[in-house]
Amino acid sequence: MTDAKNDNALHDDDDGEVLEPVRPRRKGIYILPNLFTLAALFGGFYAIVMAMHGRFEQSVYGVFCAMVLDSLDGRVARMTNTQSTFGEQMDSLSDMVSFGAAPALIAYEWTLKGLGKAGWIAAFVYCAAAALRLARFNTNLAVVDKRFFQGLPSPAAAALVMGLIWAVEDAKAGGAVMPGWMPWLAFGFTLYAGLTMVTNAPFYSFKDITFKRSVPFISIVAIALGIAAINIDPPNVLFGLFCTYGLSGYIVFAIKKAKGKPVSVIATSTDEPDEKGLHH
Repeated sequence: MTDAKNDNALHDDDDGEVLEPVRPRRKGIYILPNLFTLAALFGGFYAIVMAMHGRFEQSVYGVFCAMVLDSLDGRVARMTNTQSTFGEQMDSLSDMVSFGAAPALIAYEWTLKGLGKAGWIAAFVYCAAAALRLARFNTNLAVVDKRFFQGLPSPAAAALVMGLIWAVEDAKAGGAVMPGWMPWLAFGFTLYAGLTMVTNAPFYSFKDITFKRSVPFISIVAIALGIAAINIDPPNVLFGLFCTYGLSGYIVFAIKKAKGKPVSVIATSTDEPDEKGLHH
């Protein structure tokens, strides 16, 4: 019976013409967007290695480079029409290393290890929250309002932790002495960044901004002034911007709550009972 089925699979018409068996098509991997993802992964790995050698400013640069590359891989994939499920999974794994494990380990090596058990607990909470945030993002991708992130995005959380390290290391290079309460400040920042990733606070995503639309002339002037302000003192100015964004979700949440508007970024509800808690 099996032989008969196999014989039939080789024939396509009644004339008895034997055709070659159809072989399954191999699925390839798009090189260009995944090169950006691998480069971002290398940035996170490099940051960890530099922290192991006490070169924390280099660690900051590694994570920041990973942020830039992470913002480009998806855009490159869309521009070249090379999106793939493999690329999406690769991007999530890269984010977990660069914006989850790397900031937690760097913060621990920087000053949290001086707190003993409290230090590694804070680092673990951040790392676990990053994993939970990425998993929730992937499962809620189809139902979340594109204008907002549900919770602090992992690159922004990493920017909070690494921004603090950069600002302090820059001050130390200028002759400042790290105060005794700095480990507890790092403890607070690490916990805040981690827990904020798994909240439902809406953080603006900037995804509705397009460069194809004309803007007023004053917008270009504002951008030029912003670049000039950053160049005055990059570590502290950028750290201030990171902190502002890190608080913005709670401010938006409070304003919407006060006005009686919906505060959830879930656009529609799903039917899965195990995901009901994600939609409130």
